[in-house]
Amino acid sequence: MAPFFLLFFIFTAFPVLMAFALSFTYYNVLETPKWVGWDNYATLFIKDDVFLIALKNTLLFALVTGPLSYIACFLLAWLINELSPKIRAVVTLLFYAPSISGNVYLIWQVGFSGDSFGYVNAFLIKWGFILEPIQWLQDPKYMLAIVMVVQLWLSLGTAFLAFIAGLQSMDQTLVEAGAIDGVQNRWQELWFITLPTMRPQLMFGAVMQITSSFAVADVATNMVGFPSPQYAAHTIVTHLNDYGSIRFEMGYACAIATVLFIMMLGTNILVQKLLRKVGD
Repeated sequence: MAPFFLLFFIFTAFPVLMAFALSFTYYNVLETPKWVGWDNYATLFIKDDVFLIALKNTLLFALVTGPLSYIACFLLAWLINELSPKIRAVVTLLFYAPSISGNVYLIWQVGFSGDSFGYVNAFLIKWGFILEPIQWLQDPKYMLAIVMVVQLWLSLGTAFLAFIAGLQSMDQTLVEAGAIDGVQNRWQELWFITLPTMRPQLMFGAVMQITSSFAVADVATNMVGFPSPQYAAHTIVTHLNDYGSIRFEMGYACAIATVLFIMMLGTNILVQKLLRKVGD
């Protein structure tokens, strides 16, 4: 196990610890880091209005897309598992394909195009719901909702496959034993047998969905641009990219990353406690 732990420390644990240490400094890559204490964190929550917008958008995004995508992944996997093997393989590929396809945003950009040729505008105009095209990807009222929809569409990825694998590897003798012990329908079988058996896959899926919902950036950048108008779809990760990759204020960027890490860690601990109660 030594090679794994060595690589884990070098490429995962050490960068996290280094980022936490740099978050208390002013560091622009060219000069030696200068200790500033809690100034970066004070600036984040007191002076940086854009970060507060990004924080609100990220929390709203995580609260909506995280649970919805997690539940959708499991329910679809549970339903697909009932199909015959050949049909199941095809349907699994169809649901998983968007998460591995290149430039999938083009479909949604055409659909929500701001002219009358966009699919959504064309449909609404044809049926008399609107008289003029709506600028879906430029109007702050619609941006975050559209990004959420696209993210939900892309969310059937690794967690979805983990749930499929967990359902496929479940010991069927447990189902037979449950029927003898009084399990009367599929819902009781799901709660008392399937979910407790799949706790490792459920935990893995939860971690993946929490990470993707908090770390959303590519969807927002590709759909509404960077920065988005009035920062309507600005997230913590896009704010991090701004200071880390464009301004090269690495100390401040590390403070942003530390706040995001703490949010993810706290959410994961909470979800772990909830999943331990499954089947009780």
